[in-house]
Amino acid sequence: MTRLKALSPDEATGKTKELFTAIEGKLGMVPNMMRTMGNSSAFLEGYLNLSGALGAGTLGTKIGELIALTVAESNTCNYCLSAHTYIGANLVRVDADTLEAARNAKAADAKTDAVLKFAQILVSKRGLVNDTDVNAVKVAGITEGEVGEIIGHVALNILTNYFNNTANTAIDFPVVEAYSTVV
Repeated sequence: MTRLKALSPDEATGKTKELFTAIEGKLGMVPNMMRTMGNSSAFLEGYLNLSGALGAGTLGTKIGELIALTVAESNTCNYCLSAHTYIGANLVRVDADTLEAARNAKAADAKTDAVLKFAQILVSKRGLVNDTDVNAVKVAGITEGEVGEIIGHVALNILTNYFNNTANTAIDFPVVEAYSTVV
């Protein structure tokens, strides 16, 4: 059972209504996570702005989705695993094996693999990385700007993981469960 109410786009007003209209225009629907975030238009707008800015970054949409899966698995967020598996497969067109590998911070491409491993390290060390961690990602060809973007993607996904785990957001995508919750 959800802990926080997901607003209906029909009952939203003011800034939240404007944001829902924009989301629906882009996605054709307002996902439950965003409907629940809509209880605070400031929160929803902040999430959308950061997500949009990172989506336009140099890492690209595909790597952003793979980072989201690495982080969601690390934080046992079934909503985000479900959403990003669906988005990765159907909107970004990433194959199932690549999506599955990203949950374990692995990729066939060495540069992407380094990105995902660094993202996982950021989560596990709660941002307290060391010189060896940063040097490893830079040696793999990641620029300092891209290191910043990785940190941004990790922070954005921790935000959504914590939000969805707190709200117990109803999953409105085909359900994917974290390994630690699969019996």
